[in-house]
Amino acid sequence: MKKLAIGILTVITIMSCKKEAEKKEKSIVVEYPTTTKVDTVTNYFGTNVKDPYRWLEDDRSPETEAWVKAENKTTYAYLDNIPYRKKLKQRLEKLWNYEKIGAPFVEGDYTYFYKNDGLQNQYVIYRYKTGEDPNTATVFLDPNTFKEDGTISLGGTSFSKDGKTLAYAISEGGSDWRKILVMDTESKKIVEDTLIDIKFSGMSWYKNEGFYYSSYDKPKGSELSAKTDQHKVYYHKLGTSQKEDQLIFGGTPSQKHRYIYGSVTEDDRYLLISPRVSTSGNKLYIKDLTQPNSKLVEIIGNTDSDTYLIENQGSKLFLVTNLNAPNKKIVTVDASNPTPENWVDFIPETKNVLSPSTAGGYFFTEYMVDAVSKVMQYDYDGKLVREVKLPGVGSASGFGAKKEEKELYYSFTNYVTPGSIYKYDIETGTSELFRKPNIDFNPENYESKQVFYNSKDGTKVPMIITHKKGLTLDGKNPTILYGYGGFNVSLTPSFSIANAVWMEQGGIYAVPNLRGGGEYGKAWHDAGTQLKKQNVFDDFIAAAEYLINQKYTSSDFLAIRGGSNGGLLVGATMTQRPDLMKVALPAVGVLDMLRYHTFTAGAGWAYDYGTAEDNKEMFDYLLGYSPVHNVKEGTQYPATMVTTGDHDDRVVPAHSFKFAAELQAKQTGNNPVLIRIETDAGHGAGTPVSKTIEQYADIYGFTLYNMGFEVLPTEIENFKD
Repeated sequence: MKKLAIGILTVITIMSCKKEAEKKEKSIVVEYPTTTKVDTVTNYFGTNVKDPYRWLEDDRSPETEAWVKAENKTTYAYLDNIPYRKKLKQRLEKLWNYEKIGAPFVEGDYTYFYKNDGLQNQYVIYRYKTGEDPNTATVFLDPNTFKEDGTISLGGTSFSKDGKTLAYAISEGGSDWRKILVMDTESKKIVEDTLIDIKFSGMSWYKNEGFYYSSYDKPKGSELSAKTDQHKVYYHKLGTSQKEDQLIFGGTPSQKHRYIYGSVTEDDRYLLISPRVSTSGNKLYIKDLTQPNSKLVEIIGNTDSDTYLIENQGSKLFLVTNLNAPNKKIVTVDASNPTPENWVDFIPETKNVLSPSTAGGYFFTEYMVDAVSKVMQYDYDGKLVREVKLPGVGSASGFGAKKEEKELYYSFTNYVTPGSIYKYDIETGTSELFRKPNIDFNPENYESKQVFYNSKDGTKVPMIITHKKGLTLDGKNPTILYGYGGFNVSLTPSFSIANAVWMEQGGIYAVPNLRGGGEYGKAWHDAGTQLKKQNVFDDFIAAAEYLINQKYTSSDFLAIRGGSNGGLLVGATMTQRPDLMKVALPAVGVLDMLRYHTFTAGAGWAYDYGTAEDNKEMFDYLLGYSPVHNVKEGTQYPATMVTTGDHDDRVVPAHSFKFAAELQAKQTGNNPVLIRIETDAGHGAGTPVSKTIEQYADIYGFTLYNMGFEVLPTEIENFKD
């Protein structure tokens, strides 16, 4: 039987004679599609758990396809009723339409850079002869020609050591599965057969002869959802077919690794192999490529730390590690005896998290100080040369270049400063502005400040709040609270065109640095994992309560948003505290915590989550917050728009399908529950600009409309009076 929900939305109309806003009611009838229930039950440690929508996990079935079409039809019928959705799209397009140019980099005889004229679906690679006028640059590789609608994207590039050959990966429809093509950079012609069925891979060249890459065996069943948990590293020699590629590491059933990466040092002397069981912690092996029959030598044989090689001087290795150093440090050791007992501190651990790079014969150490960048320059003796003077308070990145380079290019941004590129003289330490975007946005009209608030257990958590200057703290400002809180990922300040449009409408954009992230090192990450995952949700809830208590906003004007692990964050928060927000926007979320590890590479997330098969304590804990399993009958949930992509093979869309079905079946009250399923789109990377703009127009339109705005806030004088 079809379920009807009447969305009675409080909206605002203008009384032109008084120039003030008055609330009145308007209703939209939402008729949700029928979602069949099945009698699927799984027993976990003596507890039977129903899974009535498991059939939606079959992404190849005609029934799932029909459900997707029906849900999208319902969603777009609703969105079509939002009167200013088109205006939001037009403003997004106008603001997005400026030239964007990436930092230059040298490969062989040419200097390359990425450029987007404004609204191109994908960035284009340009190049010019190094030393010549950059204005002579011509198109080198244009991914917009791969497919007219932009749904085939560039998934990574790697040049041979002499720059004469390029290996580049492409993604079709947003999938994590890639193809690799090999091009002669002078003629721009493809010179080999395409390599296929490659996933979660870099491309690391050995001299000019070939490259190392990683992949899984093609899974049985659906390519987009079947489990992939046996990663392998291969070597592809130019001039040979893929079936002749040499297996370097992996494929041993007794030593299963879900992620393995191979990389070659800049001097071609060593191959490093980094096997992982989960997304945190890795083993590390080294092979001397100057000795034809050399064996892999173990540096670290367990996954208790994250360790990688950043540089070498002959046999002297420079390793970055968090072994006995939660905030990371750099150590040195000789390749002949590289195990931890022989390590010597080179740049010791500090109270701030280290993210180092190398350029021009120096080390550059970026530190996060309360999620804000601080950069130091060291020589190869470990002596501090200088602190790099940055243009302001924000995020700096890109302090990397080849050893022979005399200058590097880095980018700087924050929530109100569009990303600008600076040229840095490596010897003198002077920076000069290289390129500043010409965008229709004035940072002087906005402010961004960091606050600290207490979470439920008293932990102090930082949050950056950004908005127009002169904001009135009356609790009526439309606010998006965005979070992630997992996988050691750090949310540092960066400019977003979409966020700029939101703030133009008087909106507040707030980002807390939740536990589970990497802002304060491994201890901060671990404090939001497995049986401590609730800390992350508590941190997010406390952030919302801070914004409400300080009158930035109120529950009627608060939206919560996050993607992937952040989608889990939104799903858990809205099911635990449905009263706290007016709108919930979970994107590509991990929402079924009992089954996430059975799809694609999901088992590799167990470091952060644990699995329902580990033990009864872990099962009970996961069941206690799993969003799909905690939607309750008779509860009024906030207006919700779930977003996902039909080609998402990172977090399969079944998570979002099942969560939306549960919400639609059990929602009480007037708030709509919609799911927007993008076609030919994956987890997010490579999404065409046109699709991104449409998605933001829909998200912002849905959010403002359910906060009660019949017209855009900028069109209402004193709209909160």
